[in-house]
Amino acid sequence: MTRKKILGSHVKRLLSGVSDHGRRHLTEVETDVIQTGLLLEEAIDKLSFNFMAIHQTVQAVQPVIQLLLDGGQASAEQRAQLEALPAQIGQYVNGAVTSLQFQDMTSQLLDRTLKRVTGLREFLGTLGAHGDAMVPDSDNEQIVDLLGKVSMALAIQSLELRSVLRKAVSQQHMESGDIELF
Repeated sequence: MTRKKILGSHVKRLLSGVSDHGRRHLTEVETDVIQTGLLLEEAIDKLSFNFMAIHQTVQAVQPVIQLLLDGGQASAEQRAQLEALPAQIGQYVNGAVTSLQFQDMTSQLLDRTLKRVTGLREFLGTLGAHGDAMVPDSDNEQIVDLLGKVSMALAIQSLELRSVLRKAVSQQHMESGDIELF
């Protein structure tokens, strides 16, 4: 194989590696951002539902409370309604707490996304730093050697970044149990 073909082969492999690495990590960033949006949307829906349910439950017993404040007597049905109030409100508060678990999971997703962006920036920085070592009058062997070093450094960085980033996002030790997503 001629020197020109060897050099071309190394440049092609390097550029393909940079492109594949960048595309893979940007796809993961995009996925994490979409998942974060879905988690936030679901959490807001659940919080809204539970807060409105608490409000409606309190509003439903307000006439009975007013009757008692005015010195009236509550019927057996009204007494049962008042006695059930703490359990009903507790149920909705638990639902709201469960939806707050999503805040922790979105924090994990955002942290993972930032690590990916930082890793990609470092990856591109490595490419630039090695590129600075190449001078215009470098011969083919020096260029091939440099391209090999760059490819190796980028491959190592890519593996290190992948090993740091977990795929699953989870929430543990809340009253509703453990949750693992994605």
